[in-house]
Amino acid sequence: MSVSTHHYVIALGSNRRGRHGSPRQELAAAVAAIGGVVAHSRAIETAPLGPSRRRFANAAILIESTESPPELLARLKQIERSFGRRRGRRWDARVIDLDLILWSGGAWSSPGLTVPHPLFRQRDFVLRPLAAIVPDWRDPLTGRTIRQLAARLPG
Repeated sequence: MSVSTHHYVIALGSNRRGRHGSPRQELAAAVAAIGGVVAHSRAIETAPLGPSRRRFANAAILIESTESPPELLARLKQIERSFGRRRGRRWDARVIDLDLILWSGGAWSSPGLTVPHPLFRQRDFVLRPLAAIVPDWRDPLTGRTIRQLAARLPG
C-alpha cells in the first residue's frame, strides 16, 4: 500500500513571550516543531482581535505530510500544549496558535475540524501571509484564489 503525501497550509500566531523568546521566536520554534516545510511566509505584525491588547506576530507555512487532517490537527494541538498554550478565553494572549487552514484534498469536515478554516476568508492576518506563499491556491468552496480572496478584503 502506498502512502500519499498531502500539502497543508497552516497559519501561525503568537502575541506572548514563551520559553523560546519573543512572539517571532515562538513562531520560528513552532515551524521547526511542525517540520515538512515547503514554503514559509515572513512574519507580520497585526492588531489583536477581541480583548487582548498585545499585537500579534502572524505567519503561514506550506508543509508536506502523510498525516490525515485529524492526525495533523492532533499533532498541532500537542505542539500548542508543549509551548504552554492553555485553553481559556477566546482571543486572549497566547504563546502560540496553530490553525489548519487548507489542505490539498479540498474540503474536509469531521467533529472538531473543518477545512478550509471557516473564518480564513475574512482574516487579513491569515490571507496576507498565505498570499505570499500560495497566491494561486484555490479555496475549494468559493473557487477563488488566495490572491483574489485577499484583494476582496477592505483595505
